[in-house]
Amino acid sequence: MIPFSVLDLSPIVQGGDAAQSFRNTLDLAQHAERWGYQRYWLAEHHGMPGIASAATAVLIGHVAGGTTKIRVGAGGIMLPNHSPLVIAEQFGTLESLYPGRIDLGLGRAPGSDQITAHALRRNLASDADEFPRDVVELMDYFSSGSKNPVHAVPGQGLNLPIWILGSSLFGAQLAAALGLPYAFASHFAPQQMMQAITLYRASFRPSAQLAKPYVMLGFNVFAADSDEEAAFRATSMQQAFVNLRSGRPARLPPPVADYPNRVGPAERALLDSVLSCSAIGAPATVRASLSAFIEQTGADELMITSQIFDHTHRLRSYELTSGIFSAKPASSF
Repeated sequence: MIPFSVLDLSPIVQGGDAAQSFRNTLDLAQHAERWGYQRYWLAEHHGMPGIASAATAVLIGHVAGGTTKIRVGAGGIMLPNHSPLVIAEQFGTLESLYPGRIDLGLGRAPGSDQITAHALRRNLASDADEFPRDVVELMDYFSSGSKNPVHAVPGQGLNLPIWILGSSLFGAQLAAALGLPYAFASHFAPQQMMQAITLYRASFRPSAQLAKPYVMLGFNVFAADSDEEAAFRATSMQQAFVNLRSGRPARLPPPVADYPNRVGPAERALLDSVLSCSAIGAPATVRASLSAFIEQTGADELMITSQIFDHTHRLRSYELTSGIFSAKPASSF
């Protein structure tokens, strides 16, 4: 029994708009809270026609304000797009409004294409040490003993959990060196998952936030009342991923029958890779896949994402998943 959490990109579906996505996000968060999920994270992406969570901190406030106890956070904030002080002030505000419920996950990817990244940052110049320095600076803004002459108000002195996100070995090394919990994006980039987990656990140094390694892994779940229906519902995400990797990002499309067998060998290989950390099926099928994955990885927590076109069926997927393993509370963070 390990905690289960929700990763939401606030998808914009074909025929829908961002306003509808936000209503669906809050509705899912309220259901997830009742079903016992540990936390509800939203991800920063920009310039994506099918993702509405660009203003991530604003949407986190919307979800936290509409729920009462589930932890709400960023999975993640793409720190190269922002100054550490701005993020400290934003999340200091959120933590002050919703004390003890806010998480801050940090990533070093832009969450966009290069043109959009330039529009966000105006300057793409960077070096390998910039992200670690920014993380340390951000952590200092939350410290009660900060030596920085600039103070984050609100933010300073708040006990806000910080996570490092990653899809390669870089994030694993940084999280281990700083003694922070580590979330790996195995739901879309599973290639280095086991190597990253091993490196993180072997190199971990205890910190004031965390005494021992803590690994959360992304995992796709498409649960339905039958294997056939689940396979059908999963085709929306499959289409969206192929479109994205083909340079044609679009709104989340409706499902189509037998999609994996209708694409070419290159697209099928892409899907086989990205879906290697997935469970598609009725509850018994999903249970078997989740159990095998937890045994393989020793994950401390799973972050479940379900990119399903119809909101009612998306709710059903999370409801069925919640019935497979009861979520137990994590430690102090």
